[in-house]
Amino acid sequence: MMQQLPFLFAREGGWRLARHLSFWSAWFIFQLLLYSFSPSPVLQHQAFLNRILITLPETLIFLIPSMFLAYTLMYWVIPRQVIPGDYLWAVLSSILLMVLTSALSAALSMSLVDYLRHRNGARLSPRIATERHPVFYIQLGTAMLAGLRGSITVGGVAAAVKLMKCFYQKQEAALRLEKEKANAELQMLKAQLHPHFLFNTLNNIYAFTQEVSPKASAMVMGLAELLRYILYDCNKPLVPLDQELKMIRDYIQLESARYGEGLDISLQLPDGGGYRIAPLILLPFAENAFKHGASQLIERPWISVDISMNVDWLTMKLINGKPGQLKTGMPGIGIENVRKRLELLYPGMHALKISNMEEMYIVDLEIKLSDHGE
Repeated sequence: MMQQLPFLFAREGGWRLARHLSFWSAWFIFQLLLYSFSPSPVLQHQAFLNRILITLPETLIFLIPSMFLAYTLMYWVIPRQVIPGDYLWAVLSSILLMVLTSALSAALSMSLVDYLRHRNGARLSPRIATERHPVFYIQLGTAMLAGLRGSITVGGVAAAVKLMKCFYQKQEAALRLEKEKANAELQMLKAQLHPHFLFNTLNNIYAFTQEVSPKASAMVMGLAELLRYILYDCNKPLVPLDQELKMIRDYIQLESARYGEGLDISLQLPDGGGYRIAPLILLPFAENAFKHGASQLIERPWISVDISMNVDWLTMKLINGKPGQLKTGMPGIGIENVRKRLELLYPGMHALKISNMEEMYIVDLEIKLSDHGE
């Protein structure tokens, strides 16, 4: 549906500009006609053109508070508070914005609008120039309520359109992720050995190598745990953070074995503390560091992984060396899949920055986690 309606959903600059111009043009024309035909005693005996000329400046001016409320709702309250689920803050922020909008409307009405109306009064209608001002507090209250009424209307319409777009975008992303998951599962089934046979074989190898080479048996056990995690635990929507961190440690130990003493590795992992995370969110970054970093270095390769917890925010900083002549960006579809999963599973609750320096990759990731199965 989103591809069939580019005017509503396209993110390209041309479509967005046309969409916003159309919305505000329609709102401006509606407000201009509404003001022109209001039952004001000043406008009742005016010709249509005079009505338009009188109300045109104030209609343009009152677009300012309307735009202020609409854009703060669309690009601050909804993406930062409504979508992440902070509904209390969303309500409080909306109330505060409505108060600020009404104050802005009143300030514009009692200063600039009054000035323009009475300055042009002699030319358009002498009755405007001689019109008496009401008592200050009545004028202030009327101006605030009038401005707030219009701003809430347009802000509500804009917010409804934004929420509809977010709903359809999230729905389409979920459908796309389901298709990708189904395709990945199909490909895995085509190439997959029977799990019981695989694990029994690994257990046999582990038993045979335990006395001959403790290091080899530990590697076999680590591989078995890693495969069990990928085949079984990754089917769950959330897994304990400790489990994902253990898989990172096991994976790094398995990869490090082939380098011997030739790999400089720094690994800092926190205690999971009962938090839960979507499976295979962190592991692909470690895999990418070996596949496109350490394995490409002829001289001494190095990797630094630092993961920490601050309240309910997980922070990961992963740095790995790469050849200076390697100019490509962070490769692999695995990282792109992680980006998509983060956008779908942690909207407004994550920050991912990947820097491709001349001789290193730097991954900075922050995720707000849930705990105790929430």
